Amino acid sequence: MSSPTLPESSSNNSEPELGSVERVSAPRHRDGLEFDHVSMVFPDGTHAVDDVSFNVRRGEFVTVVGPSGCGKSTLLRIASGLTAHTAGECRVDRQQLGYVFQDATLLPWRTVRRNVELNAELQGMAKTERRQRANEAIELVGLTGHESKYPKQLSGGMKMRCSVARALVLSPSVFMFDEPFGALDEITRERLNDELLRLFVHEGFAGLFITHSIAEAVFLSTRVLCMSARPGRIIADIPIEFPYPRQHELRYEARFGELCGQVSEVLKEAHG
Repeated sequence: MSSPTLPESSSNNSEPELGSVERVSAPRHRDGLEFDHVSMVFPDGTHAVDDVSFNVRRGEFVTVVGPSGCGKSTLLRIASGLTAHTAGECRVDRQQLGYVFQDATLLPWRTVRRNVELNAELQGMAKTERRQRANEAIELVGLTGHESKYPKQLSGGMKMRCSVARALVLSPSVFMFDEPFGALDEITRERLNDELLRLFVHEGFAGLFITHSIAEAVFLSTRVLCMSARPGRIIADIPIEFPYPRQHELRYEARFGELCGQVSEVLKEAHG
């Protein structure tokens, strides 16, 4: 993992930014994540997802949107191995998988650095190497100077940055995000969207993101997948043509609004 140059900090900004990155296109490779006619029926008979097929390659950022309860998070749980699907195949190297949950899930008795080291520690990585990787990840997400703080001393945005850094330590080729910014205020959420894209361009992982926010989906993604109501099916695969890196001002462009409207219309049908 390379260490980017960080922007100068401002004493008036209490919420640090993720590290700046080189403005280059993310590489595309064949490894990533693939769902092949995946279905999931829970033991109580609930049919969560039905015949879902799509893939995410490195250098792609795919966001899934859909009605509440349509099985979006179930797809991430299947990919991670937390839930066993009942039909089809899910192909991913789980040794190269990063997962950021809705809650930061930090251990309150561990400092930022020790929380970031956790996944590497569980993998049996040597102390010297995991400390080095943790320091690099902390720098990349803009938490340098906060290594010795405990979760109770962090803002909501800083907690999510710490969670991202923890997953980043193992340099995952596939990075999954289960509504990580949903509980944050709009300003912090948009800032973290901006910084997540910088991280995506820098690292070139295959990104799979879950959200209820149409604007967030369009801003982040190379493609937006729309799901139907339960049982969840993919009913639209909408390409987002904006090149990376993307600037905050993109949200105010006419084409951005058109794409948000297109996704919204599909989701209205999904609710019908």
